[in-house]
Amino acid sequence: MHIFVAGATGAVGCRLVPRLIHRGYSVTGLTRTPAKTNLLRKLGADPVVADALDEKAIHAAVVAARPDVIVHQLTDLKGASDLRKFDRTFASSNRLRTAGTDHLVAAAQACGTKRMVAQSFCGWPYARTGGHVKTEDDPLDQDPPRELRGTLDAIRHLERAVTTTPGVVGVALRYGGFYGPDTGFCDPSILEQICKRRMPLIGGGTAWWSFLHVEDAAEAAAVAVERGEGVYNIVDDDPAPVHDWLTEIAKLLGAKPPFRVPAWLGRLIAGQHLVVMMTESRAGSNAKAKRELGWSPRYPSWRQGFSEIIEKEMRLAA
Repeated sequence: MHIFVAGATGAVGCRLVPRLIHRGYSVTGLTRTPAKTNLLRKLGADPVVADALDEKAIHAAVVAARPDVIVHQLTDLKGASDLRKFDRTFASSNRLRTAGTDHLVAAAQACGTKRMVAQSFCGWPYARTGGHVKTEDDPLDQDPPRELRGTLDAIRHLERAVTTTPGVVGVALRYGGFYGPDTGFCDPSILEQICKRRMPLIGGGTAWWSFLHVEDAAEAAAVAVERGEGVYNIVDDDPAPVHDWLTEIAKLLGAKPPFRVPAWLGRLIAGQHLVVMMTESRAGSNAKAKRELGWSPRYPSWRQGFSEIIEKEMRLAA
């Protein structure tokens, strides 16, 4: 079976390609950067260079590969650590979720590809009502803060396009908040901010988050190449409120607990969207993915994963 991986050199893609090769698949890996073709060859893929937003180029690349499955891992998260300008920070990724998805879907239909797997997101998109941990049957937020609307619209577009296109069996993987190599979260710069108490708890930190190690994200995508249909939360087993995980990181670093900032001040400093993400967001349940995909996270809790990363960073700094 032949797999076309769009975004093959990203944080998930470069871990997914070797898994697919190990399973006996042949892989075409898409990158927009010519300098990364050697990396793709080392990973075992046949590289192709094209801009995912160039419809003709994507059509030509997919038709030439004639894949059995397309895996859509396209994102552009450079500089995504500053969430105060959320809509601006994620504008490029949202174009990949909308136009980029449309180009891949059209190409799949043109060359008879019958299956597609795409990266979505689990966490703050869920409606901020009811329980703290949501399933795939629960509704998404109908009235998000202004800064989040463009991203949530793009997520809806991607999931709808991938899972409802006639003739294509679609799987949308709602990943939890990434951590691990190449993801930005728990990088030295972030850990330094926590050490210096520059990442406060807003409004008590009562929002719930789901996390996911990047290796577990890649494994879920590899599994979904042959199994499942529809939407799945791909998250660890340990959803947690912000005050738990942020305080735990500070403890692991040997730092003082984070400052607490009232919600009204958080709105002035960071914006309503970050207050919502710190006080109201919901996490996700992975029960459906375990049941239908047979997938389980190698890192069942962010506690284990964060501890490993922080211990490594502290050893390097010593």
